[in-house]
Amino acid sequence: MELVLGKSTLADNIKKEFADNITMLSHDYYYKSHSDLSFDERKKLNFDHPDAFDTDLLIEHLHKLKNGETIYRPNYSFVDHLREEQTFEVIPKKVILVDGILIFENKQLRDMMDIKIFVDTDADIRFIRRLTRDVSDRGRTIDSVIEQYITTVKPMHEQFVEPSKKYADIIVPEGGYNHVALNMIIEKIRSII
Repeated sequence: MELVLGKSTLADNIKKEFADNITMLSHDYYYKSHSDLSFDERKKLNFDHPDAFDTDLLIEHLHKLKNGETIYRPNYSFVDHLREEQTFEVIPKKVILVDGILIFENKQLRDMMDIKIFVDTDADIRFIRRLTRDVSDRGRTIDSVIEQYITTVKPMHEQFVEPSKKYADIIVPEGGYNHVALNMIIEKIRSII
């Protein structure tokens, strides 16, 4: 599911609706750590390529959750570009919401999903959200965000994210602002559980 007022807002609104029946996993938790590299070397990595993620671990965790097993998911520091030592317990629930921009790129992961939602947002809006988030939440400079956007974010979006839209069951324009789509998704999930 490619579920920031865009995909994250849509995902958060779905989570609020099904609070006791939903488990949420973000693909962002599953970035590879690269603890063997220095901070300066890690800063140069392409975090927008599918290989930046430990998607195999995410798939393993989803299998366990679907089988009713508790998992301990990783957590990633975007400031240090490292996976943190602390893990978080995730208890299986009726609905598992997976959030991430590259999750449709992996066929095995895609095939595990009952409903695939792609939030389609204008490129300028995506850039503005990233700039705002990375500067305010992740301690980045405006120049570093712009450079990353030009060198990796935009090319990887064009190579991997945009083409994966074809795998979506539902394409939602305007993300968190699209109340009609949100209500339809909520009703669909409600019919499943």
